[in-house]
Order: sequence, then structure tokens, then C-alpha cells
Amino acid sequence: MRSGGDTPAFCILISLKLRDLAERLECRLEGDSEIDVRRVSGLDTAEPGDLTFFANPKYAADLHTTRASAVILSDKADAAPCAMLRCANPYLTFARAVEIFAPANAVRAGVHRLADVSASASIASDASIAAFVSIGADVRVGARTIVHPHVTIGPGARIGDDCVIHARVSIRERVTMGDRVVVQDGAVLGSDGFGFARRDDGTHHKIPQVGGLVIEDDVEIGANTTIDRPAVGETRIGAGTKIDNLVQIAHGVKIGRDVLLAAQVGIAGSTTIEDRVTLSGQVGVAGHLTVGKGVVATAQSGIPNSVDAGAFISGYPAIENKDWLKASAVFRRLPELRRTLSELQRRLEALEQRLMP
Repeated sequence: MRSGGDTPAFCILISLKLRDLAERLECRLEGDSEIDVRRVSGLDTAEPGDLTFFANPKYAADLHTTRASAVILSDKADAAPCAMLRCANPYLTFARAVEIFAPANAVRAGVHRLADVSASASIASDASIAAFVSIGADVRVGARTIVHPHVTIGPGARIGDDCVIHARVSIRERVTMGDRVVVQDGAVLGSDGFGFARRDDGTHHKIPQVGGLVIEDDVEIGANTTIDRPAVGETRIGAGTKIDNLVQIAHGVKIGRDVLLAAQVGIAGSTTIEDRVTLSGQVGVAGHLTVGKGVVATAQSGIPNSVDAGAFISGYPAIENKDWLKASAVFRRLPELRRTLSELQRRLEALEQRLMP
């Protein structure tokens, strides 16, 4: 997200004195503590009464001209023309500020009369089940969990506490979900893995996909993302992992803790992604390999082999980023280099002809 500019302004719900906001955000206040703050906005769109933030030096010009009443910024950043909340991590503090000012959706606990809930399902008394939700036999839904309209939860699924499941999500049979999981619209969890055995005549026999899917605590799953179950064993998404929209995770994949998967990442079956890996947009990972702890892959990289922990990789086949950058510079010159090589070869052959006795 841009450090200003494209940051949305949020509805005015409350007004806080800047001194109170500084205390809640654990920031050092410089400036007028009596300022009233009503919303969060971007550096270049902020108005008086707004709180904004500055985290990227690229937008220093916006910092110096912002009309905001206060700005969140680092301890070492240049002074702003308004009150300042200084902290060690401005982006994280901005996120906490948004939580304070963002409108809260009022959700009533209970099961809507138009929901279809199996008699054997166990729904916490303070959970919220919206209209047109279908909940199968022996499902458990935990405390304060919110299930939005048109969600389908298959038999035997387990949903933890404080989860939010948005509209049109499909949670298949026997999926297990931990606490504080957020699933965005249209995601499919526990769909059949892509498994077929070839018959002698070349046709394909479907392998029943009867394994499990386990989603641990504090995971977020983006819109229209799909996570498959395997034929045997389980697919597992580790605690704290955040998955963007339109991601495909195949059967039997093991995702570690605090992993980041950007949009359109695809991970083939039986691959292990270790803790705190970051896969940028459209990265493809082949099956039956391991991506080591802390690996970062830049956008559109292809990973056909296992990667050692801590690597920073790019390209296809993915190699060290610094090597990929050097190679990319050469790629653009290949036609020119080919012509030069052909000309040198022609001249060398001519010289050899002249030197022959």
C-alpha cells in the first residue's frame, strides 16, 4: 500500500483527542495534544481532522505538503507540518489506527430462520449464522464466529472461535479450522485434489480424495482461493499465514507459520512451504519439493526444485535474485550480441583464409 495517496478515508464514527490516540497507539506525541482526530486518510488526500501515516521515503514530498492534523511516522523521519505520532513501526501503527476508526459491522448472534442447520450440528450460542447458510451434520461452530449468507459447511467440519466466514464460501466435509480465521468471499476449502490414475486404454480413473484439510489459528484466506484435500493424509495451513485472492493450493501441501502468498500463486501437490516464506504474485511451485524457511520469491518466478532456507530468488527456473537481475540485463541485448558474434565469426574465418599457406 502506498504510504499516503491511495490509503482510503474511513467513515467518521468517533472523535478522539490526539493525546488519547497516542496513548492507545503507544506513540510519542509531538505537537498539540488537544487536536480532535475523526478518521484515517492518505497523505495527499487528508484534510484537517484526519490522521495519516508516512512509511515510505518515496512519498516525502507528500509528507511535507499534507493537510492532515496529525501523521504517524518513524522516530527518525523528517518533521511534518502537523502534529506527529512517532513510533518504531509506522505501518503497523497505521493498521492499529484503522482498527480504531474503521466502522464495526453490527452482527446479531443467533441462527437466522432461513438458514438450514442440521439438528446434529453444534452452534455456539453467541455465533451468528446468516440467511441461506447450509450447515451439515455434526458440524461444530465456535464462539462469536460469524457466518455470512450463502456459506456451505459440509458434514463433520470444525470451525473455531472468533472466525469470520464471508459470503459464498464452501467449506467441505471434515475440514478443521482453528480460531480467528478469516475466509473471504467465494473461497473453497477442502475441494478434491487433482488425482487420477491412468488406465491401460489411456483414460483416467479418479482417485477418491478422502484426506483432511487443517487450517490453524489466525489464518486469512482470500477471495476465490482454493485449497484441496488429498487422497490420504492432510493438507495443512500453518498459524498466522495470510493468503491472497485467487491462490491455488493443491492436495497434500504443507504450509508453515506466518507465510505470505500473494495473488495467483499456485502450489502443486505434496510440496512443503516452510515458515515465513513469501511468494509474490503469480509464483508457481512444482510438486514434491521443499521451499525453505524465510525464502522470498519475486513475482512470476517458477520454482521447479527445492530451495534452501533464506534464499531470495527470481525468474524461471528460479535462481538467486542478483544473478537473475544480471541475466535479465543480458537478455535484452541477446539479438545485438548474436549479430556481433556472427560478425566476429565471419571476420575470423576471413582472417584464417588469408593466413592459410
